[in-house]
Amino acid sequence: MWWGVGAALVANALYSVGFVVEKRALGSLPALSAGRPLRVVRVLLTSPLWIVGALALAAGFGAQLIVYRALPIAAAQGIFVSGLVLLLLLSSAVLGEESTGRERYALGGVLVALLMVVASVREGEDVVSGGAPWAVVLLVCVPALGAGVWLYVRVESRAAKRHRVPTSGIGYGVAVGLLYGVSSLAIKGTSSRLTGTGPGEAALSLLASPYPYLLLFTAGAGLVMSQTALQRCRASLIVPVCTTVTSLFTAVLGTLAFGETLPEDPLLLALRVGGTALALSVLLAMPRHDPRPTVPS
Repeated sequence: MWWGVGAALVANALYSVGFVVEKRALGSLPALSAGRPLRVVRVLLTSPLWIVGALALAAGFGAQLIVYRALPIAAAQGIFVSGLVLLLLLSSAVLGEESTGRERYALGGVLVALLMVVASVREGEDVVSGGAPWAVVLLVCVPALGAGVWLYVRVESRAAKRHRVPTSGIGYGVAVGLLYGVSSLAIKGTSSRLTGTGPGEAALSLLASPYPYLLLFTAGAGLVMSQTALQRCRASLIVPVCTTVTSLFTAVLGTLAFGETLPEDPLLLALRVGGTALALSVLLAMPRHDPRPTVPS
């Protein structure tokens, strides 16, 4: 269990560094548009700094494979949310971003939810699932992908309107979070497939499953959508929202899809369910718009 916790903390550090480095690189790049995905990729690949951030994120995904071999889905997601603290520190120190008082209270609530989820984990009592029926995985993932893309297009169309209220990035974060939630389930499924007697058998088992194809789609669409949104919005807001949605989606639907049971002890059950509900409530209470910039008189 504890080496899984260590891998989750390493993944947190890699994700936080990767997002902040990418955000720093995006500030010097031309404006990106999700409607022109090939141009987005070409522009991103011209920035060595952005590539460094992308490699850090890729390493974080690799660490997730280790995490899902050692920890139940719900417990892993609770630890992943703790990376928000490091992200906020880095975004303030490196990017000069400042959170509002309401956002700081909200993130404090997320950390309380994290502690509740982690406290619900007991070594030897939580069973780590080895797989899930493909039909169930697709039933969960396909509607989530559709909802994420639809929401992103809706937010983009609103952002294009003149005289709009400045968006804080909540909608972008929820949309990308749904895609990354599907990606997280695909990583969980991939980890369960890499257990064959040899590399060839493991590769055939993986290619015969839906997981690599879900990963390819979420990697491509998530890259374009996340980088366009990250360029327009504060990393200190959009990444926590994205992380919260991803964690809730993976913890709730992933636990059901992969058949990982919730704690039987009433106190532990209350901590895990209550922590998840608190994180969701905090997300819904966060402001949807940034204040309008003040015009000097």
